[in-house]
Amino acid sequence: MHILQIAILTGLLIFAAWHDSRHFRIPNALVFPGAVIGVLLNSLLPHDMGGLGILTALAGLGVGLIVLLPLYLLRALGAGDIKLMAMIGAFAGPASMLMITAYVLLAGGVLAIGVVLVRGKLSKLMDNFRFMLLMRLAGSSSINLPTTETINQSAGKLPYGVAIAAGTLIYLVKMQWG
Repeated sequence: MHILQIAILTGLLIFAAWHDSRHFRIPNALVFPGAVIGVLLNSLLPHDMGGLGILTALAGLGVGLIVLLPLYLLRALGAGDIKLMAMIGAFAGPASMLMITAYVLLAGGVLAIGVVLVRGKLSKLMDNFRFMLLMRLAGSSSINLPTTETINQSAGKLPYGVAIAAGTLIYLVKMQWG
């Protein structure tokens, strides 16, 4: 990736993380133009300057859109998070998206643990985790499940755009200077 692409993507990611941490949403006014810029840069820059070509950029956008889609379908992530990943894919291409996703998921785990500890909701998280395990085990045995009245609510919202930005930036630093 060319330094111009890295600089633009970094700026977009920093703004997305800031906005998500303040408002718990990532605006379409950021991700859609960002995706267009990513595709255009990859289409217009020569290959020796980091240009991937339009088809590879579009494939990266598609992979970015799909890679965390199961978490959106489980309502663990918002649509803005998925669109932000698609935007990143338009810059990075499909091959890089798998490694970026691994870094994003690791950053998300660290973020979740940090937020739970800061908010003092570790016991609620553990109760919810136990419930998920019981639900999984109930399919194969006769375990008495808790009623809906005893199910704990969420341990809290996460600004996952922060994890997406952090994981992507870690990948970019390792790729560029690692």
